[in-house]
Amino acid sequence: MKDLSTLFSWHSDWRGLRVGVIGLGVSGFSVADTLAELGADLLVVAEKAEADYLNILDVLGVRYLVGTEATANGGVPQQLVDHKPQVIVTSPGVRPDSAVIGWANQNGIAIWVDIDLAWRLRDKAAQTGGGKVAEWLTITGTNGKTTTTQLVTEMLIEGGARAISCGNIGTPILDVIRDPNGFDFLVVELSSFQLHYLNVASGSGIVPLASAVLNVDFDHLDWHGGYQAYAKTKGKIYENTRIACVFNSSDKATIKLVEDADVLEGCRAIGFGLGSPDRAEIGYVEDILVDRAFVDSFDEAQPIADFRDIEQIGVVTPHLLANIAAASALARAAGTDRQAIRRAIRDFRMDGHRIQLVGEQQEIRWFDDSKATNPHAAAASLASFDNVVWIVGGLLKGVDVAPLVKRFSHKLRAAIVIGLDREPVLAALASEAPQVPVAEIQPGEALMPRVVAAAALHAQAGDVVLLAPSSASMDQFKDYKERGDQFAAAVRDHLEAGN
Repeated sequence: MKDLSTLFSWHSDWRGLRVGVIGLGVSGFSVADTLAELGADLLVVAEKAEADYLNILDVLGVRYLVGTEATANGGVPQQLVDHKPQVIVTSPGVRPDSAVIGWANQNGIAIWVDIDLAWRLRDKAAQTGGGKVAEWLTITGTNGKTTTTQLVTEMLIEGGARAISCGNIGTPILDVIRDPNGFDFLVVELSSFQLHYLNVASGSGIVPLASAVLNVDFDHLDWHGGYQAYAKTKGKIYENTRIACVFNSSDKATIKLVEDADVLEGCRAIGFGLGSPDRAEIGYVEDILVDRAFVDSFDEAQPIADFRDIEQIGVVTPHLLANIAAASALARAAGTDRQAIRRAIRDFRMDGHRIQLVGEQQEIRWFDDSKATNPHAAAASLASFDNVVWIVGGLLKGVDVAPLVKRFSHKLRAAIVIGLDREPVLAALASEAPQVPVAEIQPGEALMPRVVAAAALHAQAGDVVLLAPSSASMDQFKDYKERGDQFAAAVRDHLEAGN
């Protein structure tokens, strides 16, 4: 029986450690690949898996159960019980009320995610490649995680550091850890699913240089069992932070989370926001981003960038401004100078499907914000425009959209309702925005062309047609990217036809 408290280095003796790996997506495969290299005794259990992954596991000599074998015995296969794992490393999407997680808890089996394992193995490049152990910057929030993570990474790189985005985006974190050249900084985006399982106990959890909760709003309530549990999970990211806990000064939930956090001595709380910054904050004075946190005296304020720099990115929205302020706070905590941050802002380009202009004709603009998968993200989009034909709907994940509809009903030219959970959306529109014309689009072939045609019937000169579904996409699409791609293609076809 291995003593898990001794396994805190790539060069610890991992041989023979019995591990059950649950799930074989990108993160699950990286876990299995890494632990196989270290000599652990593995059993992979996955309801589904790509053939390429299974072929590699065969080559590595890793045992696996897939499909009906993985779901046998009520979701806890006998082979897994017989394996007697000391550790379960779960894919973050596995629900906490699943049979296998319940079985692990009942039997006192440690439960990790890939982030836990990566923290324990973070010294690989330092000990084998002559590099140093990377500092971690961790980021979460209901909305804006990916953009902020990418911004921070670009700021660090512009400042001369070797940095990479990982975690919930980009390269799997264990592949990053195994990079032979190593990194100065890992900028780690963490979802609420990853944070739920993440071990933050003093002495065994991750210790970030700086951490941030961008915002907290209603999302994934069905998975977490309610808002309070969801918010508390987000707050775990602050635990053990060394230098700076970055919080949203206009979001009471993040303020509460940072107040309750158990951080290391000397760690500072750094606020960000859209207004004029107080001491220990980064914010905006008119059209200038100003640093009052990382300055020599309490009364000092230093400019970082202005709207002319930010306009290079694209549509200047309140949401984008907040993300830039938060990213600047994290980059400053890591020692990046203001000039490098300004250059990174000017050169930064957002990923697709985030308030992306995909077409314009007859003074009507068409925007793809398919990544707005919850009401908080959709609100950021709707707040950016005046007259909107809103395309909304999908999988609601237990979230009530009525408050969102009520808040923005005065902006809606019309609503085009799609998705599996159409009834709650239609009911919210009927009760909170009865004056707004509504078109319900039934599932089926050529969905997005029908959506675009319906939106075009309502849009007028000066309007924006906005795909900001406030819902997950997996009811009718592979993911939000496919949803956005199909929307953009339908818009292009519509405009090229001259309709």
